[in-house]
Amino acid sequence: MRELPFIMVAPNGASRTKSDHPALPMTIGEIAETAAACLQAGAGAIHAHVRDDAGRHVLDAALYLEATEAVRHATDGGMLFQMTTEAVGRYSPAEQQAVVRAVEPEAVSIALKEMLPDASGEKEARRFYAWAREADIAVQHILYDPPEVQRFADLLKAGTIPGDSHQVLFPLGRYTKGQESDPLALVPFIEALDTTGLRNCCDWAVCAFGVGETRSLTTALAFGGKARVGFENSLWHVDGSTAQDNADRVRRIAAIAALLGIARG
Repeated sequence: MRELPFIMVAPNGASRTKSDHPALPMTIGEIAETAAACLQAGAGAIHAHVRDDAGRHVLDAALYLEATEAVRHATDGGMLFQMTTEAVGRYSPAEQQAVVRAVEPEAVSIALKEMLPDASGEKEARRFYAWAREADIAVQHILYDPPEVQRFADLLKAGTIPGDSHQVLFPLGRYTKGQESDPLALVPFIEALDTTGLRNCCDWAVCAFGVGETRSLTTALAFGGKARVGFENSLWHVDGSTAQDNADRVRRIAAIAALLGIARG
């Protein structure tokens, strides 16, 4: 399973459009152009959502395969493409699993609470996670709050999610209008990693919201984590000014990583 780079760009998300920022990529061509610019700015991976002709977030295998190839071509294979299974209240666990099986991506992000909302889906989830492991797909598990870290640990112990090394993402906040992240929100997640004994087997990253994104990602990098930055969660620099584009945000975080002595990659 390929290790995630220290900086991943999330350039569009499921809900923002060009009315939020004209440089937000909506089409596959725009996503590929953004990937190339962000690679040069210091990101080693892209977490991308694909949109239908009306600009709506969709879990569409054909579109994801096209986007993967477009990014690979635009970056000469230099950027990891991570697809998402975000449900946005429309897609079931079975539909999420189906699109991943159809694409067989190099990497995918999956919210634990969406893929396995309760114990009733554990049998199918176990089969899916075992298949993903066998297919060498880098699954990044999104854990929205510290109690989910314990649930994740329990699922590992039960064998529902196999393997001895894992990728997890901690969102510091929620996808709500006006959300501002607080770097101190990271502390309970780190404590949960230690309490559950998962720190040594989890490659962890953080995403954050609003003007607080920069401070939150700086804190994560300083504590040994990784950063997911971009217009999905924030359009702003730490001083409140609006970024020119996604590469502008990546460049700021890459500069911070360099100051912390973190090598690109």
